[in-house]
Amino acid sequence: MRAVVLGAGIAGLLAARVLTENYSEVVVVERDSLDDGWRRGVPQARHLHGLLDRGRTVLEELFPGFTAEVAARGATTAEALVGTRWYLGGARLAPTSTGLTSVMATRPLLEAVLRERVLALPEVRLHTGSVRGLIGDAHAVRGVRVSGDAESVSGGTELAADLVIDATGRGSRAPQYLADLGAPTPAEERLEVDLGYASALFPRTEGQLDNHSSVIVSTGPDGRGGGAIRVEGDRWHVTLAGMLGDHPPTDLPGFTAFAATLAAPDIHALVAGAEPLGEITPHRFRSPLRRRYERLRTVPAGFLVIGDALCSFNPLYAQGMAVAAQQALVLRGCLATAARRSPDPALPARFYAAASAVVDVAWRLSAGSDLANPGVRGQRTARTRLTNAYVARAHRAAHADPVVARAFLRVGNLVDPPAALLRPALARRILLPRSANGASEPTG
Repeated sequence: MRAVVLGAGIAGLLAARVLTENYSEVVVVERDSLDDGWRRGVPQARHLHGLLDRGRTVLEELFPGFTAEVAARGATTAEALVGTRWYLGGARLAPTSTGLTSVMATRPLLEAVLRERVLALPEVRLHTGSVRGLIGDAHAVRGVRVSGDAESVSGGTELAADLVIDATGRGSRAPQYLADLGAPTPAEERLEVDLGYASALFPRTEGQLDNHSSVIVSTGPDGRGGGAIRVEGDRWHVTLAGMLGDHPPTDLPGFTAFAATLAAPDIHALVAGAEPLGEITPHRFRSPLRRRYERLRTVPAGFLVIGDALCSFNPLYAQGMAVAAQQALVLRGCLATAARRSPDPALPARFYAAASAVVDVAWRLSAGSDLANPGVRGQRTARTRLTNAYVARAHRAAHADPVVARAFLRVGNLVDPPAALLRPALARRILLPRSANGASEPTG
């Protein structure tokens, strides 16, 4: 049996790894040359990437020793809130043990380690070329049309497959491919945030940030935020961001001045007077996008969409890789219970239903944070307003209370469910924060 994965990014590589447990042949189709670490098809690769701890643990499950391997190749690892600094709601979270491991590396290093591990699997082969469309009809997909090095794969430009998985990212053309087959296409949800990035690498000197490995400053009321992580080569990877058109400049004086406006001084201290190791690179992200495949009444057998092609989040919250990893586990579970028939007509609907439960958690967290900015247009239900008011109190409590800080970061890392913040003992700490002398303080 053959499976084909469209896209050799994080989601595609994870899907390929899972597919090897059920398919004798897995072909990964990628249009970009993989010789250059900064792939053209991943324009956000030059910007800071965060691997949430839930994503890291999934990678460890699928690729044992992953964390140690990236660390051996120069990545930095540290316990969140102990070896790193987090600023939420305008102030730093109380330092405390969280049980969370932060992995800090550039996107090319993360991809390279995963790609080498996947392509070393005997079932996997790489095809360099572009996707031209799906083969099949509204009821079943039976393969994919590809260009490029077609003679390296039996079947020429038409690549037959028992299962095709689209992991081509936010720009996925799956809706058009499905329409071409006469199949229904998914509804889309989006929030216009008009996020702008500017990023650069800077040299690191011993003692900076008291030897902490990263600093993350969440967006404040003005929509500005940023991050700096220590990556391979003993460098700082610095990203500044602004929402609703307030984008950081790409000239060094403007970049430095923008950093000085953030709610915490740490990033400005790193870049002030420093020369970047290369150009300051911009990137624009207009809107998170969720394609509602789980709401389709019928979907063709033999075809799935995964990763950012299913849902792309506001990158400020670093959820993309972790959610893609969770979807890979969902796929693994669905394949384990798949019918012996190929293609299994029930597989897509079963996968989309299960993946939706994973996506829902991250989508509610990120969309709620976006809607906390009054300039972002969108429906604010009573639940949204109540949740955001509670989260704002949680931020304030977490500045002084390490128990709240730990709980908040574990939810943000998708390790614990959001409901963990509502547990009675924790809710009391959030709603009735304690002063240094143990007396309750008004929350205002």
